[in-house]
Amino acid sequence: MSAPLTVSETSYSLTALSRSDLDLSAPLSSSALFRQIPGFWVESSGGEAGNNVRSRGIPTDGFSAVAFAENGIPVQYDGALGYLNTDQSFRIDDTVARVEAVRGGPASLFMPNAPGGVANFITRSGLDEQGGRITLTGGDNGYRRIDAWQALRLSEEWGVVAGGFYRRDGGRRPPSYTADSGGQFRLSLDHRSAGNSLLLDLRHMDDRVTFYLPVPLRLDEEGEPEAIAGFDPLRDSLAGPETLKLPLYNGRMPTEFDTSEGTHTRLTALTMRGMLSLGGGSEWHGGLRWRTSETIRNALFPTGTPMTGQSYLASIEDRMKAAFPDTASLALRYALDGTEFPAEAGANGLVTGGNLLAVSVPLDEVLAETKLTTTLEAAGRHDIALGISGAHYAYRFDRYMGTVLLEVADSARLIDAVALDAQGGIAGRYTDGGVQRYGSIFDSARMTVDALAVHASDEWRMSPRLRIDFGARWEVNRIDGQVAGQTTLDLGDPSTLADDQILAPDGTIIPVRRSDSGFGWSIGGSYEMSPDLALFARYTRSFRLPSASNFNTTPLRTDQKTVPITMAELGANYTGDTFDLSATAFATHFQRLPFSDFRFDFATNAYVEQTEIADTRTFGAELEAFWNPAGPFEVTVQATLQDGRYRNFSFTQVMDGEPVHRVFSGNRLIRVPRMAVRAVPAIALIEDRLRIELTGEYFSRRFGDIANEQALPAYLLVGLNLRALLSDRISLRAHVTNLTDTLGLTEGNPRNGSFDAGSSTGEYFFARPEFARTVRLEMAFEF
Repeated sequence: MSAPLTVSETSYSLTALSRSDLDLSAPLSSSALFRQIPGFWVESSGGEAGNNVRSRGIPTDGFSAVAFAENGIPVQYDGALGYLNTDQSFRIDDTVARVEAVRGGPASLFMPNAPGGVANFITRSGLDEQGGRITLTGGDNGYRRIDAWQALRLSEEWGVVAGGFYRRDGGRRPPSYTADSGGQFRLSLDHRSAGNSLLLDLRHMDDRVTFYLPVPLRLDEEGEPEAIAGFDPLRDSLAGPETLKLPLYNGRMPTEFDTSEGTHTRLTALTMRGMLSLGGGSEWHGGLRWRTSETIRNALFPTGTPMTGQSYLASIEDRMKAAFPDTASLALRYALDGTEFPAEAGANGLVTGGNLLAVSVPLDEVLAETKLTTTLEAAGRHDIALGISGAHYAYRFDRYMGTVLLEVADSARLIDAVALDAQGGIAGRYTDGGVQRYGSIFDSARMTVDALAVHASDEWRMSPRLRIDFGARWEVNRIDGQVAGQTTLDLGDPSTLADDQILAPDGTIIPVRRSDSGFGWSIGGSYEMSPDLALFARYTRSFRLPSASNFNTTPLRTDQKTVPITMAELGANYTGDTFDLSATAFATHFQRLPFSDFRFDFATNAYVEQTEIADTRTFGAELEAFWNPAGPFEVTVQATLQDGRYRNFSFTQVMDGEPVHRVFSGNRLIRVPRMAVRAVPAIALIEDRLRIELTGEYFSRRFGDIANEQALPAYLLVGLNLRALLSDRISLRAHVTNLTDTLGLTEGNPRNGSFDAGSSTGEYFFARPEFARTVRLEMAFEF
């Protein structure tokens, strides 16, 4: 067995986070962890799950190009299944010992759907650690959490670890009910003897978290975002008691929508991983993971843009008069008590649409891999690996939605739009109890995917200083599925328009059957110029296969193909007595990538989708530096500079009934900053028993749409972390995020369209901000 590579020997960009790093930074979500890794642009403003992570100019959202692994096996084969991101299937807790993150490079060879990189969460072992810890955490808005783990060595060859967490939280923007509730449990058994090893791991999660969405804002006279009167964008929520539970329709069936379900995942995963020494420098490695899960995603998605009540009534006037001929005037009233809107003379008088969306995605999955490694001597040493991996997974996708009308306020109340006759009586209603349209979405699909991949690699040490490696991967996916056909129903209530166009199944089934494959390869090398300095370079041709979820709602689409990806990087690693530096220049090129504009039409209360094919190209640089001069001070700096642009992006779009030629070539990639810098100055006092860190994160100006019309201003976040060792076994930690309550916008409102969502001075709009200042205190007891 060959010795593991040191960072200076690697021919790719690697960042390792120890348990101490995780304890001190205490990321609130697995996505927030990526803030500590250069090259990644992270949108963790969605809460603990359902966030977006991008790497090195990769222009796709969610986890479609970045993988999570747990002890080297993917947490989820396809991390971007519709409404089922990988971060919904995994939580960081104290059973994680460390995290190793690889950007680009070989990640795409050994991990599925990972051209941008992979974060490998390595769990604790009862053979490496003894004892345990209990950590109690409290924070504002009722945040309460307990973490615990215990490691025992049963013998010289066997060890066991048990642990997990439980948490309740009122919410980062409290919705007036418990926002987050649940936890995770893990039990692991380790065996090592005579160069062989075996890991058995059971993880069960039952966790419900809120998915945070864009909030209403306006632009001031200088074009800067500001709060709308009566709504605090950092602390208020449109969701509230009146939208907590509401009668809707799931196709033809009446149902009760429950916003408090949030993103609720019930998951059980059983993992077996082993290594067998074959002698003569050869080894067999194998892994198997079975997972079954049920995920529900319920949320209130804001739609359109906030508008005055009178503007809204003007937009529906023609429909109302056509449906109710006795209409003399229109009025807005609160849905539950019938009083006039707005309730107060000083209220902002704004209304907005909201989609109560419910999605259910049960998933059963089996992942298996086997790999042979050996060492040969031929003009140097060759570490050769040949592996085969496979996956079989099946899921259901069921979705329904109702569209409501809301006031723009914290815990927004439902609004009815009514037609009044000449005597002031109600001639008809546009809405029904605040619902503008029942059944504005209905989808039902069943998908099965079988995947097979073969990969091989050769790490060739030509000399003690020079190392070259080459690897290749071939992968094929077969998708078989069924998608329910749709029809539109009118339930026949003549007093309202809300039930006139309910989407429901029509009894037909549309089959999906296709097979896609891809071949990728990578070559890299490293050269140690001195014991302190090493250079590396890598060139990779990778791919991304179409996801089964691309066909959940459009089974007959023909625009999904294997996407070719080209990546190159050149870097240097320097390790000194008081200063460490890692610097990497990179370039990425995506070809034939589909971009979808999924826009909600406020006039029809329906989504309109348009997909176009284009390329992207990004040039950039990453920097990771650590300086520890004499004394108690140290500084860590991570920076990413990148310029990502769309290429070959032109099409015709119908706007106001007329075809318009649009050209987006040369525009910057959506929501990716040119500059992202994270600096962490720290001081350690009293023989390192007291440590204080100040974190600063700067993100330059971005755009919320592909047209580059909606600007998202630059912002700076300041945080504080403190750790005090009160005794050898008791420690106190404090964490403060967004210390200055900065209004930093991470995205616009994708439901308003990703192609062009521009806002001009004085207009209202939706955008999703970073969270307000939060404070958490932790007390840890080791034993």
